[in-house]
Amino acid sequence: MSMDMGPAFAKSVRTNAPGAVICYDPFHVIQLATNALESFRRSIWQRARDLPDQDIAKKFKGTRWVLLKNPQNLTGKQQVTLAGLEQAGGLLWDAYQLKESLREVFAGDLNPADVMEMITTWCELAATPNIREFAWAAATIRSHTDGIHAAVTRQLSNGRHEGLNNKIRTMTRRSYGFHTPEAALALIMLACGPVEIKLPYQK
Repeated sequence: MSMDMGPAFAKSVRTNAPGAVICYDPFHVIQLATNALESFRRSIWQRARDLPDQDIAKKFKGTRWVLLKNPQNLTGKQQVTLAGLEQAGGLLWDAYQLKESLREVFAGDLNPADVMEMITTWCELAATPNIREFAWAAATIRSHTDGIHAAVTRQLSNGRHEGLNNKIRTMTRRSYGFHTPEAALALIMLACGPVEIKLPYQK
């Protein structure tokens, strides 16, 4: 059974489906690193706000999506910003590389043994007191390696489901003001479901 690393999910499975194998899917493993990077970037931005030069704070505030998006999805302007961060170096760039290196581990071109070996190496690199957010992420991953290995060997991931969930959340926000839940459900089915609509003049 594929899930994130929330203890409530694992507890429910152990109670209601004791024969099931718990798999912690790669999407949520990578999300740990993504959240750690964003938390670290935000802490730098907040400290920079106390500096006399406010342009520094603005610089870090504007890097959020540059750091969180996959490199191949960056716009030309964002690529220039990322190159500037690389040139500047420092802990923020180190944190970005940690996030990207973990994402590459789950790219799908490695066998399970290599994946787990690289995860062990990643946790050793991430367990640095200089970036406590990543040290926490590494500790969390270490305590869930059995479930991660189960997901990798079975090639399970919740990525598509999470993408669908995000799309549905967008639909529910768009349906604000609808008078009935059925109207919101109809909008979701229209965008996500196997609904085919034919106009009267179509055959």
